[in-house]
Amino acid sequence: MSKEDKRKDLGITEKKEENFGEWFSEVIIKSGFADYSPIKGCIYYLPPAIYAWEQTIKYTDELFASIGVENVYLPLFIPERLFEKEADHIEGFQPEVAWIENKDDNSERLAIRPTSETLFSELFSRVVRSYKDLPVKYNQWCSVVRWETSAVKPFLRGREFLWQETHAVYVNEEEAMKDVLKVLDFYVQIAEDLFCIPVFKGRKSEREKFAGAVKTFGIEGIMPDGKSAQLGTTHYLGTGFAKVFEISFLDENNESKLVHQASWGISTRFLGAAIMLHSDNKGVVLPPKLLKHKVVIVPIVFKGKDFVLDKAREIKEMLDDGYLNPILDDRDYSPGWKFNEWELKGIPIRIEVGPRDVKNEQVVAVLRHSGENLTLKWNNLKQEIYQLLDKIKEELFERAKRLQEKFLDEAKTIDEFEKKLKQNKIVKVHFCDNPECEEKVKEKYGVSSRLIVDEKPGKCIFCNKTSKYVAYFGKSY
Repeated sequence: MSKEDKRKDLGITEKKEENFGEWFSEVIIKSGFADYSPIKGCIYYLPPAIYAWEQTIKYTDELFASIGVENVYLPLFIPERLFEKEADHIEGFQPEVAWIENKDDNSERLAIRPTSETLFSELFSRVVRSYKDLPVKYNQWCSVVRWETSAVKPFLRGREFLWQETHAVYVNEEEAMKDVLKVLDFYVQIAEDLFCIPVFKGRKSEREKFAGAVKTFGIEGIMPDGKSAQLGTTHYLGTGFAKVFEISFLDENNESKLVHQASWGISTRFLGAAIMLHSDNKGVVLPPKLLKHKVVIVPIVFKGKDFVLDKAREIKEMLDDGYLNPILDDRDYSPGWKFNEWELKGIPIRIEVGPRDVKNEQVVAVLRHSGENLTLKWNNLKQEIYQLLDKIKEELFERAKRLQEKFLDEAKTIDEFEKKLKQNKIVKVHFCDNPECEEKVKEKYGVSSRLIVDEKPGKCIFCNKTSKYVAYFGKSY
């Protein structure tokens, strides 16, 4: 079946367990979350995706506000002279940067932001004068462009995507690191509480850390195909940008000191990972909070039974509290057709009302994530709906947790490591954290370190040198 034929087919034609990549593309397109645009690597973000992203923004902003982060917005364009100031940074991002010619300013090229360390640093050099000004913590919600991408996967990897990036300056390393690790815990909370994605957290290796960072930390979630998805990173940047951009302050002794910098970010990759992890062959499954409509009411109407539709309208009015946002589907389609459509779109709870239900003062509730059928009485319906939404969230997380446990493993020898990689595992091993050693592992096995998760004495299983680190290795998105 061609891609165009698949678009015309209303249901999902690929199986998650058979053709994971094609299945994912079908789910996000046919459910109405996104579609491919005419520009390679860029997608249309449609209303359900934007709603989920808005909930992410709201949830994240509340966490950030607790540590004094404020929202700002910086220009999309970065002058080349600023971008080139930080050599390590531009070297790390050079393949990803999209450039445009700027004929209005002595032909200086402008970079379309792949990230905004340079502009934030230039801004900090203006606003910081004294230790009394510190810390300064600015966040922006925006889009960024990473031009080098070849394997496009909507929400997970593309040329343009939505994200938040926070940049902050501090008096010393201790204060900066405190926030770097605090926000890492925020990201775990976002993953597990909002997206129902269990994650593991740790430090990125020297090879995998962010360009220009002293230390990078992250969280990763395991997808159903056994690959790891990086979902959020935090960085201690030291004083490197401060030296280049002259971000200094007068301390209590009136001596000039360089600020210490940190940054952190998450993106719409969270949404892609959640769809990939929770959804099935019928369509989207997501935690209820990420969906605008938590309930759809489908009246089972027979000729001469208009009282059923009247009762369905009454139920909709009762549930319509600004959060549940129930849909009443009274269209002239068969109930089965409606069931399939709302399962495709991922509405968490379907309420069915027929003549017998009206007679018995009850409804049938069907849970999208499990297919479970429940009979609920009218007199306590709203409260029971809220309890079911909590149940859905809990069961999605527990199901994902079992999947994570299936794919995470450990190895003490290179033979064990090779065997478990063939089983699509993410494997925990002793590792020296030498970039040259990791490069050889990448070349031989096609995997990289995901995160360093522990420190204890041992020997690197790859080079047999003394090691004090324990890291997960595996394939990733």
